Amino acid sequence: MSISDVSKTRAEAVITVHTYQPASYETPADGPSLTRIHVEEAFTGDIEGAGVVEFLQAARADGSASFVGIERVTGAVAGRTGSFLLQDSGTVTGSVVAGDWFVVPGSGTGELAGLRGEGGFRANLGENADVHLDYWFD
Repeated sequence: MSISDVSKTRAEAVITVHTYQPASYETPADGPSLTRIHVEEAFTGDIEGAGVVEFLQAARADGSASFVGIERVTGAVAGRTGSFLLQDSGTVTGSVVAGDWFVVPGSGTGELAGLRGEGGFRANLGENADVHLDYWFD
């Protein structure tokens, strides 16, 4: 069975960032700088709980950037409790941060064991992010 054959449910939530700690680890004279960013955040909505994520970001001189990350979300999806991992990738363009993510297969715990899904996020820098996750269970 392919992913397109699976019945998916959409969860929508808002992320509020509580901790944002960037640490540059390479800033060459020419080319993008590399930064590790530790983020702690809260999810409210169909996804409720706390997230902790490490991003690796490549920032260009014009202020745009590309990033990847892995986040552990601990809480509930549609009332089912446990934790799971999201793998993120995205961009910063102007004042907008946006990206896509998917649930890392096999990462769900508790009532979220077997959770799968894909979705995305978008926010104006410094504001809460609107997120969605189209999910299913194996």
